[in-house]
Amino acid sequence: MPPLNVIFITADQWRGDCLSALGHPMIKTPNLDALGAEGVMFTRHYANTAPCGPSRASLHTGLYLHNHRSHANGTPLDARHTNWALEAAKLGYDPVLFGYTDTSTDPRGVEADDPRLFTYEGPLPGIRTVCAMDGHPKAWTDWLNAKGYETPADPGRAYGKRAAGPDWEDGAAHPRPLAYPAEVDDTAFLVGQLIDYLRTARDPFVAHLSILRPHPPFVAPEPYNALYDPMAVAAFKRKATPEAEARQHPWLGWRLGRREFRATANERRLRRLKAVYFGLMSRVDEEIGVLMAFLRQSGLIDRTLIIFTSDHGEEMGDHWLLGKGGYFDGSYRIPLIIRDPRAQAAGGRGARVEAFTEHVDIMPTLLEAIGANVPRQCDGASLAPFLGGASAPKAWRGAAHWEFDFGDDAASAPSEHDLTPDQCAMTILRGERFKYVHFTRLPPLLFDLAADPDEMTDLAADPAYAGDMMAGAQDLLSWRMASEDRTLSHLRLTDAGVVSD
Repeated sequence: MPPLNVIFITADQWRGDCLSALGHPMIKTPNLDALGAEGVMFTRHYANTAPCGPSRASLHTGLYLHNHRSHANGTPLDARHTNWALEAAKLGYDPVLFGYTDTSTDPRGVEADDPRLFTYEGPLPGIRTVCAMDGHPKAWTDWLNAKGYETPADPGRAYGKRAAGPDWEDGAAHPRPLAYPAEVDDTAFLVGQLIDYLRTARDPFVAHLSILRPHPPFVAPEPYNALYDPMAVAAFKRKATPEAEARQHPWLGWRLGRREFRATANERRLRRLKAVYFGLMSRVDEEIGVLMAFLRQSGLIDRTLIIFTSDHGEEMGDHWLLGKGGYFDGSYRIPLIIRDPRAQAAGGRGARVEAFTEHVDIMPTLLEAIGANVPRQCDGASLAPFLGGASAPKAWRGAAHWEFDFGDDAASAPSEHDLTPDQCAMTILRGERFKYVHFTRLPPLLFDLAADPDEMTDLAADPAYAGDMMAGAQDLLSWRMASEDRTLSHLRLTDAGVVSD
């Protein structure tokens, strides 16, 4: 078989339970379900950090946060780290981007007036941007203008431009829709741009399609705004009040004290946001169907590896939170579907993998599939055995890991904690039964997920769980020690020159 093509798709802020194939009680995602039936669906896949920039840094470099250290939107990604695009280019691929990667450029060796230094939403090194769709999606709004649609002076506001009239919580029959019809919304535009590229692309190609939705603003075009009844969405997993929720941990109290992260107390408005969040997912699913139909019609489906995932999840009212970050599963469990067209993957088609997988596994998987060497820097491992239908390798991880820096909360920390920004960090080990959360200078947390899947009760101070606390701390320390940066650790300088272990 000739070298594989790759289409690497991310849909922003998509919770891992939001696929109808996984039994979600409301949402319908027939095209992603079909993709999973032809490939492999990883049911316990986790992002390694949040928010967007840091998570994508892990996704694109195969590195844990404590190694790449791009811990916030705007924190530079060290140029010494390679990524899948740079590695693919070594084999003659021309990696192209449709969307954004939220990569903050390393300022060292860059001219002071370089435009990449004035935004955290820069492109990944080694990738060629064909259609940029970051916070200022001028390519889309120019396209809309050419079709006769009016757009805001700030292109970024087009994402949330709504039709006139009241919203659902104010008495309307349905949530207020996007001002533009579905056939010209940002998702349709971006998928259309990719298809236009694919019509003339030469094999082999590797294209990254980075879709904004279902990321806020939570505004969906007709009929997706009305696809799900806000009154029928599932209840929110939370305590009776934000104040009761905040008592779980100081960090959660600080987070709930910030308006941008606290869910509205207006129950109807929150239900509307959740219903529209689901509608945006179905909108993305529809365009995935358009892309898949083109791949079949063109014959590309038989020689193209397809990867679908997200950068992170969304709390969507659970624990009185909106957005992403912290230690709850809702922010980190995300979908992963991989369709490998090669004969060697026949045994895995339609499989559902329950082993813990992480974002750091995607770069090794992509590179191995195209015949590239996997750099030693990568903290993850290729998922190729699962694609072929094999069970988890003997040494496969038994838990998921993620990290979160919350330096922005340092200013609101109570005086008794007096944290520096470098001390605002947490690391999470999420196993089969227990979740252990370690903070640099705050109390730890322990959840028994078998008895408490919604993470409501902290057991860290319960003497009956002292052994489980110790086991969690030891396992987390062992993971951290084993995953420290080892880029040059296999080399020795000797009288005979450089020797590799």
